[in-house]
Amino acid sequence: MDDKPKNHIWTSILPLFIFLGIAGASYSLLSTEGRNVSALPSALLDKPAPNLGVPPLKGLIQDNIQIPGMTQDMFKDKTSIVNVFASWCVPCRQEHPQILKLAKDKRLQMVGINHKDGNKNALEFLSELGNPYDVVGVDRSGRASIEWGVYGIPETFIVNHEGKIIFKHVGPVNPRDLSESLMPIIEDAIQNSN
Repeated sequence: MDDKPKNHIWTSILPLFIFLGIAGASYSLLSTEGRNVSALPSALLDKPAPNLGVPPLKGLIQDNIQIPGMTQDMFKDKTSIVNVFASWCVPCRQEHPQILKLAKDKRLQMVGINHKDGNKNALEFLSELGNPYDVVGVDRSGRASIEWGVYGIPETFIVNHEGKIIFKHVGPVNPRDLSESLMPIIEDAIQNSN
């Protein structure tokens, strides 16, 4: 008789322990504290930037001149920031002030890849928030983003003067990312280009 109440207690408590174990394991896998979730590996690091042409965002005018699209070999002899964005992307709006800050540094070539977006929507996005880009390529199909190894947007790449991708940031760039991650690499790339 004593065995039945003990077994009944364990069968009542065992599911709770299983649940707590699964919940704890899930939390540790999903927790981002202390980890840099923007530092995903990229097969393209230290390799040449994709050598492909991407058409311009029609109607994006600066100083009465159409801003060009991406061309082959556009990364030679320049340190470039490549930012993949879209008007429908909420994190793209969040990071845009940081991209505008980067654009103030005239040592950099700012390149935008407009990902799976409508022409009118992309123009309104840049008109409303400001255009930081010297070059904007329109990637309607997502093919260029695939060539760049994009997981999801926004993503930001640093390409050195040799045309090699030296850094990839996944997700929105926040002020801390800009000062602690991107700027030291940018400064090093610019110094190494001289």
